[in-house]
Amino acid sequence: MPLSLTLFLSLLSLCLVVPSLRLLVWGALARSRPVARRSAPLVLLAALAGCGKTEPAVDVVAPLVPGGELVVLTHQSATTFYQDAEGRHTGLEYELVTRFAAEAGYKVRFIALPSFAAVLPALARGEGHIAAAGLIITPEASKLFTFGPSYQEVSLEVVYDTEMQRPRGLGNLVGKRVEVLAGSLAIPELERIQEKLPKLAWSEVVARDAEEMAGRVAGGLADFAVAESHAIDVARNFHPTIATAFAIGQPRKLAWALPKNADPALVKQLDAFFGRIRRDATLTRLIDRYYGHLQRLTDADIAHFMSRVRTVLPLYRKHFQDAQDLTGIDWRLIAALGFQESHWDPNAVSPTGVRGLMMMQDDTAAQMGVKNLLDPRENILGGARYFAMLRDLLQRASEPDRTWIALAAYNIGFGHLEDARSIARSLKLDPNVWVNMKQVLPLLMRPEHAAVTKFGYARGGEAVILTENVRQYFDILQRIEPPHRPAFESLRDEIALIPRGERAPSLKGR
Repeated sequence: MPLSLTLFLSLLSLCLVVPSLRLLVWGALARSRPVARRSAPLVLLAALAGCGKTEPAVDVVAPLVPGGELVVLTHQSATTFYQDAEGRHTGLEYELVTRFAAEAGYKVRFIALPSFAAVLPALARGEGHIAAAGLIITPEASKLFTFGPSYQEVSLEVVYDTEMQRPRGLGNLVGKRVEVLAGSLAIPELERIQEKLPKLAWSEVVARDAEEMAGRVAGGLADFAVAESHAIDVARNFHPTIATAFAIGQPRKLAWALPKNADPALVKQLDAFFGRIRRDATLTRLIDRYYGHLQRLTDADIAHFMSRVRTVLPLYRKHFQDAQDLTGIDWRLIAALGFQESHWDPNAVSPTGVRGLMMMQDDTAAQMGVKNLLDPRENILGGARYFAMLRDLLQRASEPDRTWIALAAYNIGFGHLEDARSIARSLKLDPNVWVNMKQVLPLLMRPEHAAVTKFGYARGGEAVILTENVRQYFDILQRIEPPHRPAFESLRDEIALIPRGERAPSLKGR
């Protein structure tokens, strides 16, 4: 018979006092579950990890005090904490933690553990004050840890390779190579399912993150994988043949974990912080920054893009890098914009008359010094200068919103963008926040708004789609293409991006 949770907790409490009982608990666990079929939930093993120590570990953190150092346990992945191409720390968890620490008056130190499976055991050993690592709140985990307020909702999903047959239900997983990230809090859910489907089996794989798990499925090392939906969305950017077959159970909530005996003052601060960022929509903006542009592209779109990266981008990479030298804008962002516009076709021509790799109109091209729109180098440099000019006009917006709004202006024209910003202000929305402009731009297509705006009707929804697609292409290029390091300083200060007294040219709502 499996070891009951109640019995386990009883033995655990005893072993904290009598170290020799640690072997008893381990033995009971080993006898209770055949290793090949199921494993003890991570949260139970996490608590057990510190059992039997007679002296505090040298890396146990000191109690948190006002103005002191907040030690945060995490792991590196695209959904938590990572370094971008410029070597800067970023990620949703990183942003949330740094904002909380600044607001609460703490200095913050991150400990990036080598794998997800190492996070909760480290927290159980007292090596951090908080674990911020995309943790799902489960009944099992809640018995051993205190969770802060939920900040995101995700689903557990079964991933498969679209070149293989799609599983229609859990029964189709029986007898197949099913993998789950070692230490994942999805394991208790699978164990509950196994009570009703005894032949269901899986392997726990020590991997960096869900992207690596998806790669194993795409590479034929596994038939299926079980992972969280937001991680799968990111992984699809780099493994376009993988897709979600179906979700398991109900949506789950993500939250930070704290020790069970966490300082009540810290818990109260977390409640206040997350309450505030929900009320003022900071949380909405942050989630949109990291996930709002995903799921826009189909698997076919991503596969086509990856093919063009291999075959066409090498022809124009130097031109995009020269454009970065001129404008200071990451060449990969310019390349992403160029792909969205023309799929890097220097001879592209639209029905509205825009032409070339960056799809520029004649009047805009003339103002940017482009003489031959079908010359790929001239077109790329001209398009980059125009985009830089639009971005410079949006000084009140902070990054990255400023860049995303400028992308929309590149598509729809600055005049129509100003109309949309005026609508946003009338709706009491901040026009310098992209998540707000995503809602407002499609309103330009409605007659009641087109009749009263200065520049009239515009296909604002297309501008949103362009921006979100470019964001996703840019994400991919940042992961697979190295940054450009020019041997000299940017020349943008020597270029008059906006001639004195001139308004930015409009693309006239194309």
